[in-house]
Amino acid sequence: MNVYGGIEAGGTKFVCAVGSHPDYILNQISFKTTTPRETLKRVIDFFKKYLKKHQLQSIGIGSFGPLDLNRESPTYGYITATPKQNWQNVDILGKIKNAFNIPVAIDTDVNTAALGEYTWGAAKGLYNFIYLTIGTGIGGGCLINGHPVEGISHPEMGHIAIPHDRDLDPFPGICPFHQDCFEGLASGPAIKERWGIAAENLAENHDAWKLEANYIAFALVNYTYILSPNRIILGGGVMNNAQLLPLIHPRVIDLLGEYIPSEDLRRQIQSYIVQPKLQNKAGVLGAIALAQKIDKEKI
Repeated sequence: MNVYGGIEAGGTKFVCAVGSHPDYILNQISFKTTTPRETLKRVIDFFKKYLKKHQLQSIGIGSFGPLDLNRESPTYGYITATPKQNWQNVDILGKIKNAFNIPVAIDTDVNTAALGEYTWGAAKGLYNFIYLTIGTGIGGGCLINGHPVEGISHPEMGHIAIPHDRDLDPFPGICPFHQDCFEGLASGPAIKERWGIAAENLAENHDAWKLEANYIAFALVNYTYILSPNRIILGGGVMNNAQLLPLIHPRVIDLLGEYIPSEDLRRQIQSYIVQPKLQNKAGVLGAIALAQKIDKEKI
């Protein structure tokens, strides 16, 4: 049986897997992200043993970024101006490609997670949807018929401007580029900096959750107006807090008002804004789906 490699390249950890389906994973490992040389050597060593034995066909990479995804660019496949300084200008695609004589493709971590949900998860059968991850950072991807929306760069959904009532929330935000953009106000590190407690340690009835839901709802309403997705999937560590989603649903309805006259959306808000079906495996499974995609396309 043909199998495929998937790499979820995160700023904190890498996850590598070999398989072809959520129910058929031959092996999976995860390890801390250290230097590019050490980390990518571990990636290459993991896949080498499966290249011949299990007929590894191709490898997909879903990586943290920013990434250069312009195929005409001399730095295509590079991690560019990341805050992780020793990973700036690293040719992650080239280093993996040069180690194997098989097709290798790369996309953003959120786009590959979205592809996983489109192939096997909460977006299966949908025409247009958004996958958003809210954790160490905030990023998102919009897929249309299995293809990510891209332009001069990949979308930076975490850096949109949202209303910030400084009387209600005097916290200035932590984004080094925009300070109080969506990521600067609502990411995991922003929650910890504002309240002095990590999100996973906050009480269920803490005031943080109402404020967090408000910021997320503002962002989702903007995405809904602009992209009109059939569904919005919310992943990432912050969304592991079960009390958050029930706060987001009614706030989105309130903010939409009567402008979008969709009774289905209002009545079925719980199936419009959902969590990933693949849960924390969406990233690495999406990378496997990307590998399958390029194998079929022979890129």
